[in-house]
Amino acid sequence: MDDLLHKAYYHNTVTDWAKAAAIILLSFLMAKALYWFFNKVVKRITAKTESRLDDILVDKVEEPVVFAVVIYGVWLGLNTLHFPDDQIVHNWLERIYYVLIVFNVTWLIVRLFDSFVEEYLVPLVEKTDGNLDDQLLPILRKGIKWTIWCVGTIVGLDNAGYDVTTIVAGLGIGGLAFALASQDTVKNLIGGITIFVDKPFKIHERIQVAGYDGTVREIGIRSTRIETLEGRMVSIPNADIINEGITNVSSEPNRKVVAVLGLTYDTSYAKMKEAMELLKTMPTLLTCIEEKVIVNFSEFGAYSMNITFIYYIKKEEDIPTAQSMTNLMIMEKFAELGLEFAFPTQTIYSKQG
Repeated sequence: MDDLLHKAYYHNTVTDWAKAAAIILLSFLMAKALYWFFNKVVKRITAKTESRLDDILVDKVEEPVVFAVVIYGVWLGLNTLHFPDDQIVHNWLERIYYVLIVFNVTWLIVRLFDSFVEEYLVPLVEKTDGNLDDQLLPILRKGIKWTIWCVGTIVGLDNAGYDVTTIVAGLGIGGLAFALASQDTVKNLIGGITIFVDKPFKIHERIQVAGYDGTVREIGIRSTRIETLEGRMVSIPNADIINEGITNVSSEPNRKVVAVLGLTYDTSYAKMKEAMELLKTMPTLLTCIEEKVIVNFSEFGAYSMNITFIYYIKKEEDIPTAQSMTNLMIMEKFAELGLEFAFPTQTIYSKQG
């Protein structure tokens, strides 16, 4: 039995391999126990406090801490083994260990930052009246997260013993080639900056662009997301948006409606004037339209005498509802006056032989 335990496999005895495996297995068990402790004990304690800060910290710290225990256990177990090029192998293990630790710390910082934004900044931005912060927050949020990851990557490589200066210089040359190969992405980026600076529209406004009609839900660095009137979510590249004509429906002060009302040819002169006077009083009968209306006897049509009625729906009103209310009111009042709407008719004269 002793011979079996001391027999070498890949330059390590069975005892050495068992010891390393035991340390690694123990680290996984400790991580599992720690995970259970966070969920069953710590979270129950923090749930009883009035502050939300401790709940957020525990939730975001939990997984990186568990991962750190596993990393340390694996590194400690592998370091008990011996290899032919022992120093080289341990140097490589040490580099990987440093990279994983920096990755874990960076991951923790990003999680804490993201939860802070979601818990405190987003509700604060939603309470403000302006839309500038609504557009700026998602861009800053993504930009800061990418910056944290880039800094973490550079720090990890530096701790692993790599020459960061050479890597950054190489990235500069490679970045130039990448930029030339990704001109569309650069165009979309510039388009996003143009939208942010010029402000042709804002979040929650209804626009018509590139054949789509809908409400702006998100203005990103690369694209803008619009929820169409059919309820579909569409992502349009920013470069396409700035090159297209944009109609900002929400910015219109009111909605102009032109209605042509055709009355029958047996309508008398007095009734025509009465109909026109009635239409001029429509703003007093309906609160959804503005006082400014235009009424004129526009033409003698093929089968009707036409009155053109131009009115303006107020900005805050629902357009379909306002149109329906106006049309129903016209029908009601015209019926009270005995006015009849014309429909296509044809009179045929026959010559008697």
